[in-house]
Amino acid sequence: MPTSRYQGLSRADLAILVPELLLCGHLIDRSGMAHSIGAFGREGMAQIAIEEWQTASPVYTRRMQRALKFTGDSVETIFKGLQLDIGAPPQFMDFRYRVDDHDHGEFWLDHCGALADVEPMGEEFVVSMCHDIEDPTFDATALATNPHAQVRPIHRPPRRPADRRPVCAWTVIISDSHVPPPIPPNSELVAESVAAGVELPAVAPASEGMSDYSGPLLSDLRFPDFSQSALVRMAEEVCLQQHLLTLGFMIAVRSRADADAAAEIGRKQFTGIAGLASERIRNSLRLGDDVAALVQVLRLHPALNPLSYTGIEITETPGAVQLHVPNDTGAHRDGTWPAMLTPDRPGPLEAMVRGVNPRFTPRVICASADGFTVEITLGDKTFREASEVAITRFSTGADFAFTDRGIPLPLTVV
Repeated sequence: MPTSRYQGLSRADLAILVPELLLCGHLIDRSGMAHSIGAFGREGMAQIAIEEWQTASPVYTRRMQRALKFTGDSVETIFKGLQLDIGAPPQFMDFRYRVDDHDHGEFWLDHCGALADVEPMGEEFVVSMCHDIEDPTFDATALATNPHAQVRPIHRPPRRPADRRPVCAWTVIISDSHVPPPIPPNSELVAESVAAGVELPAVAPASEGMSDYSGPLLSDLRFPDFSQSALVRMAEEVCLQQHLLTLGFMIAVRSRADADAAAEIGRKQFTGIAGLASERIRNSLRLGDDVAALVQVLRLHPALNPLSYTGIEITETPGAVQLHVPNDTGAHRDGTWPAMLTPDRPGPLEAMVRGVNPRFTPRVICASADGFTVEITLGDKTFREASEVAITRFSTGADFAFTDRGIPLPLTVV
């Protein structure tokens, strides 16, 4: 068995795929929060968002720091982590940075896709996101690097005037006088999860490209500048970020709903992002809509990776694709997306395959105590897009296009 399904991709394709995975991770909340509002109202949604990001982001931030060798306790380290965080996908969340010294810096957003999504919903939703949610979650992300770091606003939305640029600006200050924020409830459930401890192959030294991010903070990460091995590790880590965020989301939802209702919200969240992620992967890599394209998309889909965590096997057969979902995996023990794939609840898988072609149909061909196998074939009937995918498509991120910004500038001196 290969250790990674991303290993077979070229450096060029991986450089396209990694920012796509970061953006897809960000769009998870466009799916999940819509259903949280329906179940718990705007204030309940905001609290769920706070809890999921507070519990997940410190865990996956430290993982990425170790993977790319930029551990430390400085403002610069915090900013590097944000550049590889699904909470801040490049360009869509256009973070700009300034480092003054080890303990002081600023960042601001020249464009905020998340704000573009919520501003049409009214000022109450803007305040929920830019005040209620961001205050505790920015500090939680910084906490992963230094418990005495504080992120505080210089200005932020609601925007006055309405077209104010940058849309927001923040200081980051590290001081021994800052009292670390309390550890959020249920943090240990995420920190001690299987996903948190998944071991992935170390980045191999490379003759071409950067094998880590130990150098200066860059104004932008240009992913083609990294080595093939580093990009493979980034892709795997970003997939784990999505599973960890989903785990935090489900813990928060389960604390507010009975088991059946929570499971239904989880499946709706999964369905919404599953279809959109498939579509964006297919489009970004310029794949077709046939069986061969479906095999490639499924092998790269964040919900089905890393392979060592999900154990999901994908096989191309004459005219079809078979997908085997085992029951005894880390993902099932954590209760993340693969655990929501069941023989009697096809919604997430239907959305996933129809993100490649709306005529694909999955059918269970074998089920046992050890798991089940689905065969996916291309039929004549065109199925309507799932409502959960349509809700997620509300985000401007659904059609967002990345651009080449040229050579990035170093922001710190080594």
